[in-house]
Amino acid sequence: MYKTDRKRAPPVKVLSGQLRDGERRGTTDNVEEVLIRTAHGRSVSVSMVWMQGTVLEAQRDRDAALLVDETGSFVVQAVNNIPKGKPCLSQGKYVMVMGVVQATSPEPVLRAVKMADLSQHADVHRRMWKLEVEDLQQVLTCTA
Repeated sequence: MYKTDRKRAPPVKVLSGQLRDGERRGTTDNVEEVLIRTAHGRSVSVSMVWMQGTVLEAQRDRDAALLVDETGSFVVQAVNNIPKGKPCLSQGKYVMVMGVVQATSPEPVLRAVKMADLSQHADVHRRMWKLEVEDLQQVLTCTA
């Protein structure tokens, strides 16, 4: 069993623009807590997020990748430590990333915890992503 000082909430699906426009709530153990606005005008506090986007650039020597979703770009760090993460790091691939928020400005930065290649059905994943984000955020704000 692993000892943890603080339990983390499960990842929240977000768009990069929501993190960029979010309100910083503080940093604990190099984890940024951000208050984001949902499509319905409510607020959700996030520190662990699930994002999807297209790889623009992989910088393996810098242990990072630059991705873009429909609302802008974001950086993913610690990509070399992710099992099965390296095959995802080709320019043009559509991937999902679960990670811990490290920064929000000038662009969001995540420390990757998990990555998966969604390129095989990228057209479906891209079309559904914004709806998935809105749906989860609506559920979170209705039960809070």
